Amino acid sequence: MMNEPYHLPTQRHRRWFWPFGPKKLAETAFYEPYGDAIPPRIDEPIAPLRKPRGKWWWFSRAVAAALFLFILLVAYLAITAPLSKSLQPIAPPQITLLTSDGQPFARNGAVVDDPVEVAQLPSHVMEAFMAIEDRRFHSHWGVDPRGLARALMSNMSGSGMMQGGSTITQQLAKTTFLTPERSLTRKAREMMIAFWLEAWLTKDQIFERYLSNVYFGDNVYGLRAASLHYYYRQPENLDLEQAIMLAGLVQAPSRLAPTRNPQLAAKRAKLVTSAMVSAGYLTGEEADRIGTPRLDVRAKNALPTGTYFADWAMPQARALTDLSYEQLTLTTTLDARLQEIARRAVARAPLGQAQVALVAMRPDGEIVAMIGGRDYAKSAFNRVTQAKRQPGSTFKLFVWLAALRSGMEPEDLVDDSAITKGGYLPKNAGENYRGEISLKEAFARSSNVAAVRLFGQLGDKAVIREARNLGIKSRLAEDDPSLALGTSTMDLMELTAAYAGVAGNRWPVEPYAFKKEEQTWVEWLFDWPGRYRADTHANMEKLLRAAVNEGTGRRAMLSIPNYGKTGTSQNNRDALFVGYAGDGDDRLVVGVWIGNDDNSPLKGVSGGSLPARIWKDFMQQAVQDKKPARSGKPQRKPDPEGPVVPLDLPEIPDIPVNVGDTEVRINGDSGVRVGTEIGGVPVDLRIDGGGVAIERRREENPPGPDR
Repeated sequence: MMNEPYHLPTQRHRRWFWPFGPKKLAETAFYEPYGDAIPPRIDEPIAPLRKPRGKWWWFSRAVAAALFLFILLVAYLAITAPLSKSLQPIAPPQITLLTSDGQPFARNGAVVDDPVEVAQLPSHVMEAFMAIEDRRFHSHWGVDPRGLARALMSNMSGSGMMQGGSTITQQLAKTTFLTPERSLTRKAREMMIAFWLEAWLTKDQIFERYLSNVYFGDNVYGLRAASLHYYYRQPENLDLEQAIMLAGLVQAPSRLAPTRNPQLAAKRAKLVTSAMVSAGYLTGEEADRIGTPRLDVRAKNALPTGTYFADWAMPQARALTDLSYEQLTLTTTLDARLQEIARRAVARAPLGQAQVALVAMRPDGEIVAMIGGRDYAKSAFNRVTQAKRQPGSTFKLFVWLAALRSGMEPEDLVDDSAITKGGYLPKNAGENYRGEISLKEAFARSSNVAAVRLFGQLGDKAVIREARNLGIKSRLAEDDPSLALGTSTMDLMELTAAYAGVAGNRWPVEPYAFKKEEQTWVEWLFDWPGRYRADTHANMEKLLRAAVNEGTGRRAMLSIPNYGKTGTSQNNRDALFVGYAGDGDDRLVVGVWIGNDDNSPLKGVSGGSLPARIWKDFMQQAVQDKKPARSGKPQRKPDPEGPVVPLDLPEIPDIPVNVGDTEVRINGDSGVRVGTEIGGVPVDLRIDGGGVAIERRREENPPGPDR
């Protein structure tokens, strides 16, 4: 058999690996035997092996890939970053709040003033800002690598205050065109806009826009507004000490505002002074002579433009939106109809010189009406959320809840006799005692001695546990039997929210001013609210209903099921009524408080008198006698950009006109009422839209006092 020589095979096809070019296979020669011949031994391939890829090959490919990704990133940022907005005039921040039906009722705009010109400012003003914020402002192109490295080293070493490393140009880009979120994407956009600004604006123009728009605390934006606000002078006349103080505020304006934290502001000013020395703007001797400037804040002769509800909701709005420089319109939970009913109910009450507060919410915490005082223009202090007062007997809700959860029933007996032994000897109102009575009657008649005995039997931990479960966050005294009578202070909002937890049997309740997003199934799975057993909840509602229909809250009784509790603190300093009524979506939980701001005693006012009357007046219009929605032509939709409709204006009082023994009262709601006597019988003659009505005047039989 003839042996045939071996031959080189044909070259194999190359495979392509984009973008790095084709991958070549090693060209090793080999022979294929034919027949039975044994091929000779080959120690080395005929063709040399391919050399391994070196470092330069890998480096070049890495640079190409990085360049490709950078191009993609620039394209993405160019599309998403608001570069076209960068050179437009900056609009001052503003939030408009709407009622639930779209009516604007509060508009909170920043305090701004005319922009500044660098050429007109003293040199030490610019030097103070550049020393602490951006020393290399005139030498970089919007981003300072040296500043970033210095900030990184300072933060890693933990020396002094944390530094951000952002240039003045970056800060202008961040505060006016972007949200304050902390992310790499936002930082990349910030740098992109900074380069854009540096390309189209001069350094002086950038600095002017920065000074004219940066935030200085106290809702003040821009150097001119800040200079006038803190020192009542134009920025062109700022002295060195004042310029240093203002430059120090930029880092944390809300925290460092000298009107709120003068010590922190002064400490920050010293840091600015040291930075000016390091930058060469000041000598050590000059720095030693610098003191703390005296504030000159002038009160403005203008009425407040907000409302109690708006003051409470506005911080939530800012937290929800991360507001920077933009105009936002947000819809709140405030119900214009219920707010008007609350305002009129409060205005009709004979308060004398006392103050009043009312808050209405749904069982889930949705606030629909809020009255924080008699007149917002005279006092913006919100007595719903800011006043810490004793809740009195309304606190007994938690004592009786603890009793029911321990296994007691409403018909179980409790001792209502006088307490004569021990260190704490409380008394019932009017020193009326009934011996052995049921839990239901003791709650309805607001027995103080029964509450203290239950507190001693159950223990303070059980009572405090119920209060905490229902959302009471204020401090509660331990091992103090007077806690059962509501001697620990809290605000009306958290007390009413606790009753809302009972109304909806879902706790704790967090009051809110803006509609919540629906829970995802994951949130629902891990967020289990507290609930009472069906029998415990039914028994508690039985007690609350008895307090209104049979006990101290009879003045609040409605023609529909209603639940509530009266409360009067020691020496009649506070009078309250908290309760709820209605069904389903129409159920409302309302708390009413009356008292004096100086904590002086009220004269003849208890929780079962005037607060209960106000509560009833509100509930009758809000829930009991609620008129069905009108059909037919739809009403005109409110304009969110239109004028603000104030909701906290004081009610115009009735105008009494005395004609001999006849009294005439004129009121916009009820028309004209004439009170007189016919044959010695007192009668009322009413003239309103429904015609003329004559009825005998009846004197009410007031219920017993409440504690």
